[in-house]
Amino acid sequence: MSELIYAGSLKTLEDEGAKVIKGGSHAIAVFVYEKQVYAVDNRCPHMGFPLHTGSLCDGILTCHWHHARFDIKSGGTLDPWADDVPTYPVEINGDEVWVYPVPFNKVTIEKLRQRLRDGLEQNISLVIAKSVVGLMEAGFPATEIAKIGVEFGTTHRRSGWGSGLTILTAMTNVLPKLDKTGQVLALFQGLVHVARESSGMGTRFLLGSLPVSNEKNTQSFEQLSEWYRHCVEVRDSQGAERVLLTAVQSGFSDEQLADMMMTAVTDHFYVNTGHTLDFHNKAFEILNQIGIEHRSYVLSSLLPGIGDVSRSEESHSWQSPVNLVKPLKEAFRELPDILADDTSRGDAGIDEPALVEQILSDDPIKTVNMMMDALKNGVTPSRLAQLVTLAAADRISRFHVQNDFRDWITVLHTFTHAHAVHESLRRSATPELTRAVFHGAMSVYLDRFLNTPSARRPEPKDVETEPQSPSELLEMMNQQQQVAESARWVVNYLARGGDKSELFNTLGHALLREDAEFHSFQMYEAAMVEHDHWEKEDSELARYSQESLILAVTRYLAGHAPTAREMPHTAQIAMRLHRGEKLFQDD
Repeated sequence: MSELIYAGSLKTLEDEGAKVIKGGSHAIAVFVYEKQVYAVDNRCPHMGFPLHTGSLCDGILTCHWHHARFDIKSGGTLDPWADDVPTYPVEINGDEVWVYPVPFNKVTIEKLRQRLRDGLEQNISLVIAKSVVGLMEAGFPATEIAKIGVEFGTTHRRSGWGSGLTILTAMTNVLPKLDKTGQVLALFQGLVHVARESSGMGTRFLLGSLPVSNEKNTQSFEQLSEWYRHCVEVRDSQGAERVLLTAVQSGFSDEQLADMMMTAVTDHFYVNTGHTLDFHNKAFEILNQIGIEHRSYVLSSLLPGIGDVSRSEESHSWQSPVNLVKPLKEAFRELPDILADDTSRGDAGIDEPALVEQILSDDPIKTVNMMMDALKNGVTPSRLAQLVTLAAADRISRFHVQNDFRDWITVLHTFTHAHAVHESLRRSATPELTRAVFHGAMSVYLDRFLNTPSARRPEPKDVETEPQSPSELLEMMNQQQQVAESARWVVNYLARGGDKSELFNTLGHALLREDAEFHSFQMYEAAMVEHDHWEKEDSELARYSQESLILAVTRYLAGHAPTAREMPHTAQIAMRLHRGEKLFQDD
């Protein structure tokens, strides 16, 4: 039990107005106001400025740094960006004033969780940062922190799932790649993007399921799937939502729901430049981490946007000068029969490197035929998707900086779509979803001019020397136009036996120290996940693939750095405050 701390005589305090005493590891400010004595933490909860230098008037203590205002009795703030200040019990013994150094309003896990919700609701980055730091330092599970963001984002954005929730999911997926500081930054960035995207966007209310009361008036899964598919086809988001919620309420599995939803998404080609399928994949990924009880809100959040998506088969580039639509539709008619024959699936003896090079070629019809032959010869849809994803990564690793800067995103879209298809097929392989593998391959074909000229793959040098320090890469990315230099650095690092886990953490920090744009988060996460799949194999192609993915993410991140770095600066403030550092003093 903490002992009382002597604050001084009542008369002395009245004369001084405010006094600072030592309270454990920090200072406590003692004030006399209207003949009453009050004690508060001397650190302003906003940014740590000493409150004893503030003004006390009309029962309001005002910090002079950012003018945060606090009720001197309760410690509650009038400014939502400032947090409440801890207050302490005071005992007066005759003329002696004593302070008990344990606050009335202790910081608890529940208070930090609520404060995180407050930060999301008010879209206040510093409040979000301090909440994440506090929760992580208290050992609160990272997935539970992400869950708070998902619950908020799927409820308080009328237009549904967007880039914010995708970033949050992607960053949750890569937490094992990062050190503790990186994990804080990853969650913070994801949550801030959710808050920004939801700000002023209105609350989304569920329509509810169909009035199903028992098995007798419950439609079959097949019937619900047919209805859902039709609703998406005619861009009827409300009808699709009621059907989806009915399927959820009826207790169908995540795999069944994914099959139903992915079938509708892949009825058209490369919908919304791949974002729609990617969002669907991310929704199922986060459900796997936060629990199926969130299915109604998470999955239905994918539907508000279906009425306004592009369908690539309607675009000129998919029809001319080479008609990609017709051969694909012809191939798709064969898929059910091909995939039904799984006697040899998984034991295919095809030339996979040759298939990847074909996907990168300028002969899309031959590509379709070779991919169909691969399936007929036993290649699984997920393996075929993995090869298409590798080809898409090669487009990025070969992307030349002479291209328009915005074209980085063009090759990125193809890669993240292919990755989402791969991950989705790993959960459930259907003929309908397999169509998306071909959509991705055709997008790789259409991106071919973005490899003209093609960036050269660096050759390692001085491989006998010790690997460089990963901090060198961060220093390099402090300057613009370091794409080729960063690629050469990482190739040498790998050839010299550099530690990959350190490299991936460094690349994560290269991303998270920036005010990164949506697609950069996608790039890092997809590259990390795809790399890990290839790392499980021991082959020349697997080694090539791992290097290609590392090259792709390194070049992409280098091409988008540096930025103003405002967001990570906010997170650093929160971390320094948690450590008790004095921000108001010179370093």
